[in-house]
Amino acid sequence: MTDISEVETAGEESGLKRTITGRLLFFYVLGDVLGSGIYVLIGAVAGEVGGAFWIAFLIGVSIATITGAAYAELVTKFPQAAGAALFVNKAFKSRILTFLVTVSMLSACFAASGSLATGFASYFDTVWSLPPAILVSLGLIVLLTIVNYLGITESVVANLVMTIVEITGLVVVLLIAVVNTGKGDSHFDTLTDFSTNGNEIFAVVAGVALAFFAMTGFENAANVAEEVVDPAKHFPRALVGGMLAAGVIYVLVAMSAALVVDVSQLASSDAPLLDVVESGVLPISVSVLSIVFAIIAMTAITNTTLVSVVTQSRILYGMAREDVVPGAFAKIHQRRRSPVLALLFCAAVVMGLLLVGWVLNETGAGIDVVDRLATVTVVFTLFIYSLVIVAAFKLRGEAETEENYHAPTPVLVLGLVGNAVLLVYVVVDDPGSLLWVGGLLMLGLVLFLVEYAFGDRTRPEGARRGEPSGR
Repeated sequence: MTDISEVETAGEESGLKRTITGRLLFFYVLGDVLGSGIYVLIGAVAGEVGGAFWIAFLIGVSIATITGAAYAELVTKFPQAAGAALFVNKAFKSRILTFLVTVSMLSACFAASGSLATGFASYFDTVWSLPPAILVSLGLIVLLTIVNYLGITESVVANLVMTIVEITGLVVVLLIAVVNTGKGDSHFDTLTDFSTNGNEIFAVVAGVALAFFAMTGFENAANVAEEVVDPAKHFPRALVGGMLAAGVIYVLVAMSAALVVDVSQLASSDAPLLDVVESGVLPISVSVLSIVFAIIAMTAITNTTLVSVVTQSRILYGMAREDVVPGAFAKIHQRRRSPVLALLFCAAVVMGLLLVGWVLNETGAGIDVVDRLATVTVVFTLFIYSLVIVAAFKLRGEAETEENYHAPTPVLVLGLVGNAVLLVYVVVDDPGSLLWVGGLLMLGLVLFLVEYAFGDRTRPEGARRGEPSGR
């Protein structure tokens, strides 16, 4: 395949391979962002806002793209694995803060994977209702861990194929809306309806907070920066371009869903876009179309979950090299060049989250695993994105070259304010999510203490045990 360049410079043979081209990275971002929110959380956002829920996606992707600009600037300076944790380490030289960001990003990925795997099981039930949902979710995590083990090239190519499939599914939704409108059955006043009992502004903020779960593609992309060919050239265009393309698709699909299906039905559905397909607008057997679309939706969710699995292992790999977590996570398979132990550990944690959610539901706790883990993801990511923007300001003037991308300062300030406002709202709106946040942070604390107590003593001269080396 011509898009894969087996580029490996001298001295990199023992690390990760630069095999991701700009085109593959664009689809990596696009596929990651599209798969999660559109197929899993679109109903929840509609429930918060009403028929005008497309506005929440528009605002969410705008704030996320602004934050992505900060990532683009930092990646062109430091094209290494670990993303936000690395940038904060470079900016603040604080092992405590670096640890906190590392664990927060890891936890966000863990929670996102659990939420997506649960959403995958909802669509899977449409095709085959025999296996219990928890087994379907666990099986997905195991399968994607194996794919990631095979190598980053295989993972990114799989991402490209699945992105094409998921875009096809969204085109079907758009087509249904066009046909429905042509029949005169669409009511465009729905698109300006705020079906809320309170303040419309708060309703939109609530919708944006949920929609933000879908907008994390730039962090996942940053964690494969060490495997991108010529990152200074390709990363900014692929990242910002992928986010903007995803934003346009999000808004169009959200509008289409609102024009075809009643918003209250979308809000109560576990598979909202499937309801659009099953509306009977197209002259095709609803049962056949439902199965085909469910397979497409599962492919889309699998795509985003795969990217999340890749990200988790790369964070552990990158920060193990910075002496923030145990060095064993930096070991890679000699032939596959995959961080094997990091992959296994991440899979175990995600499966543990799924099992905890399942047990709580079985005992009658009434926990919505998808929404709760999505909220936990948003809490972590908004905190991280705010710190990354601050790091971008702090690192200006360092590692500067003519090739570096430079994000506009006023835009970054706007992104910082937007992230902070959303973070405060999410925490106040769902304080129970902090219990899950605390549990994941405790897991990270255990990793840090293990490194602090038993870490490799062959670190650079002057660096203390458990302290980032600053490489």
